[in-house]
Amino acid sequence: MISDNIPLAVICGLVALLIGSIAIWAFKRKTPMHFWSGSTVDSKEIADISAYNRANGFMWLTYATVIALSGVLSLFNTWVGVALLVVTCTVGIAVIFATYKRIYGKYKSK
Repeated sequence: MISDNIPLAVICGLVALLIGSIAIWAFKRKTPMHFWSGSTVDSKEIADISAYNRANGFMWLTYATVIALSGVLSLFNTWVGVALLVVTCTVGIAVIFATYKRIYGKYKSK
């Protein structure tokens, strides 16, 4: 284990907890979860609100898990952990955006 990377692992863990709290918030919401800060999704826009929020929650939970995993991996191999974190914070953002668009399209009222 590389003890010099403990601060990185702790920071990744804290960020994962923050994003995980967004996932929990999505799971517990009674109204549709929004994606952008300051935006709202009207209940009339979504056909199945609980399934829509569950899908959003799993999306955020997956993202949080990958960030946490990058912190843990950095304790054993710095380059692997940092590479996963960089990919998660760059390509991962585009994947999350595309995933949200797919979720919204799937549950949008017809």
